[in-house]
Amino acid sequence: MMATTTPIIVDVPLGDRAYQAHVGPGLLDLLGDKLAPLGLRKRCVVITDSTVGPLYGKRALTSLDTAGYKATLLTVPAGEASKSLSQAESLCRQMIEHGCDRHAFVVALGGGVIGDLAGFVAGTFYRGVPYVQIPTTIVSQVDSSVGGKTGVNMPEGKNLIGVFHQPRLVLADTETLDSLPEREFREGFAEVIKHAAIRDADMVPMIEAVLKDRHANLPELMARNIAIKSKVVVEDEYETTGTRALLNFGHTIGHGIEAAAGYGQLLHGEAISLGLIAAARLSCVFSDLDDMGKATIVSLLEAFHLPTAIPESITDDIILDYLSRDKKFEEGHIRFVLLRELGDAFVSNAVTLDAIKASIIALRK
Repeated sequence: MMATTTPIIVDVPLGDRAYQAHVGPGLLDLLGDKLAPLGLRKRCVVITDSTVGPLYGKRALTSLDTAGYKATLLTVPAGEASKSLSQAESLCRQMIEHGCDRHAFVVALGGGVIGDLAGFVAGTFYRGVPYVQIPTTIVSQVDSSVGGKTGVNMPEGKNLIGVFHQPRLVLADTETLDSLPEREFREGFAEVIKHAAIRDADMVPMIEAVLKDRHANLPELMARNIAIKSKVVVEDEYETTGTRALLNFGHTIGHGIEAAAGYGQLLHGEAISLGLIAAARLSCVFSDLDDMGKATIVSLLEAFHLPTAIPESITDDIILDYLSRDKKFEEGHIRFVLLRELGDAFVSNAVTLDAIKASIIALRK
C-alpha cells in the first residue's frame, strides 16, 4: 500500500451541486473521513463488481465503519452486461431489503460500468439519493466519474436509459490503478488521448511519459484530465449548448463499433480508439486538421497497443445500424465532433452518412 500524500483537488463548480474530485494514492482508506464534511446520513451501500469487490471492498467498508457509517456491500458480476435495467432493479430491491430509504446514500466502487450503474440507481432510488464515486480505472477516473451522466444499456444501444445526477464527491485513488491488467490500463488512455485532442494538445508529452514509466506523473495526469472534463461540464451540464458534445469526439463511431461487437468483446477504450482514428480522418476532410495532427493521434493510440482496424467479424451494416440509434443523431441529422487542430474541437453538421461509411471502410485497412 502506498503512503498517502496530499491529494490534488479539482473543483466542479456547479452552484448548489458543486463538488470536488480528490486525486492521489491512498484515498480509499480516507473514504469515511472525506465524507464527514458532506453531511450525509449514516446508512449507505457500496456498489461494486466481482473483480473490484475482492480487491477493495473490505477497505472501503472498514473506512466507512471507522467513521461511523453503516454500510452494506452489494456486488454485481463484472462486465458491461451488468449495466442493465434488470441489474438496476435488483440493486434497488436489495437496498430496500437492507433498510435503505431516501436518507441513504450510494458509494460507487469500480470502473465506468459500476459508476454509471450505481449512479443510475442513486439517481432513481426514492427519486434520487446522494452518491459518491470511487473510480478504479483510467477511463472512470479521467472521464465517467465526473459530470453526472448515469445510465444503463439496452439491446438497441449503449446508455439509452439514464439520468443526470451529479455525485457529491469523487475520490480517484491512483493506487487502485496498479491492480489493472495491462490491457485495461492501456485502453483507458483512449479517453486521455481524446482529451488532449479536443482541449489540451500540451498534454501529449505527459501521455508519452507514461509509456516509459507507468507511474510517471499519474496523479497529475489524472487531475489534468478531470479538470478538462470539469470545465466542459460546467459550461454545458445538460448538453444544451453543444459544448459538452465535444467530449463525444471519437464516440459516435466508437460506440457503434462497441455495440456491434457485442458488449465486452472490445473494451470501451479499444472501440473508442477506432472511433478516434475515424474522427481524425474525417477532420482532415471536413475541417482543417492536418496530417501531422492526425498522425499524432494515431501514433499515440498505436503506442498504447490500441486497435487501429475493425475486427473482420464486425460488419459495416451492423455498425451503421447501431449508429442510427445514437443519441447524437438528432431527428436524422448527424452532429459530429471534428478537430480544427489538436486541442481545438467543434461540433459540425457537415459530415455526411456516406463519409461516415467511408471512414468505417477505411478502418478495415
